[in-house]
Amino acid sequence: MTDAIVVRTREGEPIVAAGVSHLFKLVDERLGLARFVVPPGVVGATPHVHHQHDETFYVLEGALTVATADGETALLPGDLAFAPRGSVHGFRNASDEEVIALCVYTPPGYEQYFRDVHQAVASGLSR
Repeated sequence: MTDAIVVRTREGEPIVAAGVSHLFKLVDERLGLARFVVPPGVVGATPHVHHQHDETFYVLEGALTVATADGETALLPGDLAFAPRGSVHGFRNASDEEVIALCVYTPPGYEQYFRDVHQAVASGLSR
């Protein structure tokens, strides 16, 4: 039997990487979920491809510009973008207001990338 998991408002692992504040709320053997905040004008991720995991972006506040193979699309609160393995995707905040969104990724483990970026910047290995 598996127990339900409850994560409170301020719980999670905070990681800042590339100007984006992430709060990894859930990292389980099945999936990961992060709440992230993108300040105005910040590029969170240039277009790229993942071969090991899927990502789903869900906008809570603001307008998140998502890049796909078809170009860019502004996602508004309640909009969702799914980037399955092998698909081109990226995101940025092209607006003058902060964006708050969720990222669900499967399988988990991708959060280590953000830890590594944060550590590299903190130690002066990256700008």
